[in-house]
Amino acid sequence: MEPTATPSPSMAPDNEKTAFCETCDRTCERFTDAALRGEGVAVGYGDRLIIEPMDVAVPAGEVTAIIGPNGCGKSTLLKALSRTMPLAAGAVYLDGRAIAEMPTAEVARKMALLPQAPEAPGGLTVGELVALGRYPHQRGFGRLSARDREIIAWALAITHLDDFGGRALDALSGGQRQRAWIAMALAQDTDLILLDEPTTYLDMAHQLEVLELLCSLNKEQGKTIALVIHELNLAARVADWMIALKDGSIRGAGTPEEVMTPAMLREVFGLDALIEPDPWTGRPSLVSYRLAR
Repeated sequence: MEPTATPSPSMAPDNEKTAFCETCDRTCERFTDAALRGEGVAVGYGDRLIIEPMDVAVPAGEVTAIIGPNGCGKSTLLKALSRTMPLAAGAVYLDGRAIAEMPTAEVARKMALLPQAPEAPGGLTVGELVALGRYPHQRGFGRLSARDREIIAWALAITHLDDFGGRALDALSGGQRQRAWIAMALAQDTDLILLDEPTTYLDMAHQLEVLELLCSLNKEQGKTIALVIHELNLAARVADWMIALKDGSIRGAGTPEEVMTPAMLREVFGLDALIEPDPWTGRPSLVSYRLAR
């Protein structure tokens, strides 16, 4: 089921109605061909459900942005899909296979996950951190091969950390440290990359730089990208598919034009929003907003 797009971007009147896609319907082509999908997925702590039972898809070969207010379950959903949090119900499928039945090393060769607040042992250098991304591919005594070193060098170069390989991770700024973690995820060299708020700690220029890097990996190397992101304009700028969450359930799923509408932002964030096409990208852009009245 596809959500209904707003014909023209403008401030939504109070009586505006949009047919929201309440779930990624299993009949949708993006669902059946998804790189990663959940069927009837639910997550909870004790008797309290954080994620209500839902069908959700990360379309293959596309960039998916997961948006929603704080505490709505975005990070929890990403953890559930990546098998780092147990499910209360349902199942997750990676490339059509039940992820719960796959060996951990095989999952790590197919899917990389960058969590929201990653931690590393003290004293680790940037080069050592990035090298950890090659662990799922190593055999025998775990020594780095020439291919491993080539990929590590590429990951450092593409994140502009060529000269930081020998520097202690603890000595970096927040933005540099974030790029080092992204480099580690890239060194894992998977077809699917999941990132939980990868633009955290970054200024506007570096936020855009990181997202353009992810887009280039998608467009030039065919990698599937899914990320949790708070910056709505950046989400609409880079995403092919957007999923809007509120209170642990999907309130809308579709293209940026279908999801970034005044009605959707009122439903999900409680905002009156002025949406206009970005003059450079043509994508929907949040120009101004206020609390809904």
